[in-house]
Amino acid sequence: MYRSLIRMYDRCEHCSLKYERAPGYFLGSIYINYGLTAMTMSFSYILFHIVLGYENREVLPPVIAFCLLFPVIFVRFARSFWIGLDCYFDPEGFSRDDAADDHSAQYTNPPVPPA
Repeated sequence: MYRSLIRMYDRCEHCSLKYERAPGYFLGSIYINYGLTAMTMSFSYILFHIVLGYENREVLPPVIAFCLLFPVIFVRFARSFWIGLDCYFDPEGFSRDDAADDHSAQYTNPPVPPA
């Protein structure tokens, strides 16, 4: 699915499935990534500061480092999970292939307002 850390191929090399079905398709994966980061960070802070009694100056640097590094590492898994959710809830959307591969073509001729 990936050609580099966060760059994806346009299509699956085995089944030619187009990954990005529409502009902004992976916006939901950002919410998944953010939600998991926020929950993990909150749980870690509560565990170390409130339950185990560590000071803020001891807890915050690792938690902030986690918040900066984890989303970059997890972005691939969040996108894969998003595709899996979409395929599960909308299987017909993956069984048909759009005739227009370039979604920007629909934006080339904006409507002209009446004079």
